[in-house]
Amino acid sequence: MEKNRNTIILIAIFAVILWGVISVVNTVRKTTGDLVAPVNVLNTQAAGIFNTTPTVFPDPVTIVNEVQSLARLETIQYSLEKVVTAETGSEELRFLFGDKLLFVAHGEVIAGIDLAKLNEEDLTLRSGTLYVSLPEVEIFTATLNNEKSYVYDRETGLLSKGNLDLETLARQAAEEAILAAALEDGILEQAEVNAADFLESFFHSLGYPEVVLEFSDEN
Repeated sequence: MEKNRNTIILIAIFAVILWGVISVVNTVRKTTGDLVAPVNVLNTQAAGIFNTTPTVFPDPVTIVNEVQSLARLETIQYSLEKVVTAETGSEELRFLFGDKLLFVAHGEVIAGIDLAKLNEEDLTLRSGTLYVSLPEVEIFTATLNNEKSYVYDRETGLLSKGNLDLETLARQAAEEAILAAALEDGILEQAEVNAADFLESFFHSLGYPEVVLEFSDEN
């Protein structure tokens, strides 16, 4: 009987101790939560203040790499047609030894800027404005379209076998004539205008709202 009573007392004491421990733990948890909550709020507010979206401007070296990746910027293409006359032999003996042909030439002239010539020192940023010193516009190619170019007519003298190089000479003269016509028509000036329009938009896309382009005046 005495033994059972002691057992009951021990169980009661253990229950009281267990209840006390649980109460202390719950109190500590609540207190810790009340203390941590303001800290979390402060952390969130601090993150909102210090983690704003930054404004980033590419450095000049990055710009040069971007621009050079464009390599030759072709800004205009002319398609032209020229009729060229090529002949050999003196006028007096042409009916005997002469050789004459009419060559219809179709050609293309392409102009633009070689951006591989752009260097880091060609770009300057002052007061938020990007200044770019660009190389001169130039003719990239002036070539004939062989599929569309042809010999329209050819006359050879009675004793002439024809000059094997005459058509080649006519083609060379046609290329020169097509290039001269494009230059006379202002292809380089238009190439510069087109290049300025393109590059201004290009640098704006890199994050520069104000851009001043300066072309070389070697032309």
